Amino acid sequence: MTSRTPDARPAAPPQPVDVATVLHGLDAIFAAHDGPTRAAPYLRAALADAERQGDDGARLTLLNELVGLYRSQSLHDDAVTASRTALTLVESMGLTGTDAHATTLINGATAMRAAGRPDDARTLYSRALSAADTAFGPTDRRLAGLHNNLSILCSERQDHAQALAELRAAMSILEASSVDPERDLDIATTCTNLALVSFTLGQHEDAARYVDRSLAIYQDGGHEDDPHYASAVAGHAEVCFRVGRYADAVTMYRQALAIITECYGTDNDYYVVTAENLAEAEAAAAAGAAPGTGPSDRPSTPTPVPATAPSGPAAAVPTTRTPDSGLDLARAYWEEHGRPMLEFRYPAYRGRIAAGLVGHGSECYGFDDAISRDHDTGPGFCLWLTAEDHAEIGAALQADYDALPRTFRGVDRTPTTPRAHGAGRRVGVFEIGDFYEQITGYRQAPTTAHEWLMLDEATLAAATDGAVFADPHGAFSAVRGSFTRMPRDVRWALVSRRLGMISQAGQYNVPRMLDRGDGEAAWLSVGELTRAVASLVFLLTGPSSAGYLPYYKWHFAALRRLSRRMGSSLPGAVDDLSEILRLASAACFGPGSPDARARLEERIERLCATIAAELQSRGLSSSSETFLERQREHVAAHITDPWLKAL
Repeated sequence: MTSRTPDARPAAPPQPVDVATVLHGLDAIFAAHDGPTRAAPYLRAALADAERQGDDGARLTLLNELVGLYRSQSLHDDAVTASRTALTLVESMGLTGTDAHATTLINGATAMRAAGRPDDARTLYSRALSAADTAFGPTDRRLAGLHNNLSILCSERQDHAQALAELRAAMSILEASSVDPERDLDIATTCTNLALVSFTLGQHEDAARYVDRSLAIYQDGGHEDDPHYASAVAGHAEVCFRVGRYADAVTMYRQALAIITECYGTDNDYYVVTAENLAEAEAAAAAGAAPGTGPSDRPSTPTPVPATAPSGPAAAVPTTRTPDSGLDLARAYWEEHGRPMLEFRYPAYRGRIAAGLVGHGSECYGFDDAISRDHDTGPGFCLWLTAEDHAEIGAALQADYDALPRTFRGVDRTPTTPRAHGAGRRVGVFEIGDFYEQITGYRQAPTTAHEWLMLDEATLAAATDGAVFADPHGAFSAVRGSFTRMPRDVRWALVSRRLGMISQAGQYNVPRMLDRGDGEAAWLSVGELTRAVASLVFLLTGPSSAGYLPYYKWHFAALRRLSRRMGSSLPGAVDDLSEILRLASAACFGPGSPDARARLEERIERLCATIAAELQSRGLSSSSETFLERQREHVAAHITDPWLKAL
């Protein structure tokens, strides 16, 4: 009889690796800006675990993660080795010809290109195109990413005509698949790439047109937190450099360099190349060089556009991502549960139903964080129907929406406050007119100046924030868009009002209240000044581009985000206001610096001078007067409505 030691037990069966949890941990590493030091060891440990467990699907996902990560850190040999291992695994798993195969080929080709192996890269890109023809649909955005990345290889080989053809193919796919082309970051990136190649081919008018479209999308879409924003900004900076916009190039290269440093560190090709380009742009700006006089050997390489990962256990996922925000969670919940529900239960109506997340709540502004998730949060989205469709299927659709899973990605869908229930609910099924009437009191945008003035900016912000995930019919987007088109006369009338309040509260009443020793009244005056300046920044930038100033607690978050966008008005105002509030605390209540009052009044005057200069640059005034009450008549001259002009 064979003896067995007391501690010996049958081996436990292999357990699949929880890839979602692994990727969530990777998200946390990047969110803590520890990617340069912790991401690679973390992924290697997870990969080793997947190998021990014999989980090939997890191995493939993690290998593709490592390919992208190594490439971003300029560990090109490691990236090539990981991509070859991933391709061998694809074949052994019998996945040849699938979307996972196509995406792995794209990742491998891009790694080869970055490693300076153009022939190997071309071979893999050709194989990827063949696989994509079978695995991807004609409007699949991964196919656009493939064409975009292939254009880089063509540019590096000096085949600029073919690079242009690849980019046009990518643009055609993106425009056909985009829910909102005017806010689509991939379209903006492709426009930047098209501008670079067009400029190289001497097609300067086309290049300028692509630059303008790309810039408009960045201004409109709020893409600063996109994981590929650094590459896109650097590409846009290069275009500005080539067309002689050196100051803009310097600003954007600095922004790109800061993101690269934060996410990837300084020991990589991205940092070195971007730092060199920044130095050249700074030199050109300082010298006042003429357009087109930059280094002649400067490569016109487009910005990479990564392939979107397919779903499933063998998915290849993008390397860099941020943790789920409320909008991310809502979009994923819609894609995984909402869209399939419509396709299965409402096939005759799915082409008429809009989906997204718009309205009240920090998640709609993109400002949600761990602190803001203590109430009325969780996976959820809105479904918007026309009045006719809502009458026919609204109740049934709401019942089906309510039956969707209550928990998604570990987050419960459980409202906790009364305003999230009943008529005040934020997600679910809505008739379009009812939805907007609930937020604004109007079923569609006002038609008279008086009605527009009755709507405060926070209400308009709630009506136009968030994101539309799908709107094949276009009815919802038409109403939403109408609220962004504030009439010009109304806008200038509000600008005039804000100038009056800045002058009255900041330039006139702050010193008068301090003279009286009434610190509380002076503090309230500073508050009025702050609100008026914040509103002015959004109004001058324009609602169709910047949206509207949101609910008061998000004023500074919104200003900080807007100040980072190219083309925004008064980008330094947020820093001025922060300093004004800091100085006001000491000047109004003390004890503090003995010269706090003088510095406070000086900072207010400096801000007002900047505002006056902005009015001049925008053609709203011909006066350099810094007492802003006197600027109002110049702005009023641009108003045609007699009633508004008289306000």
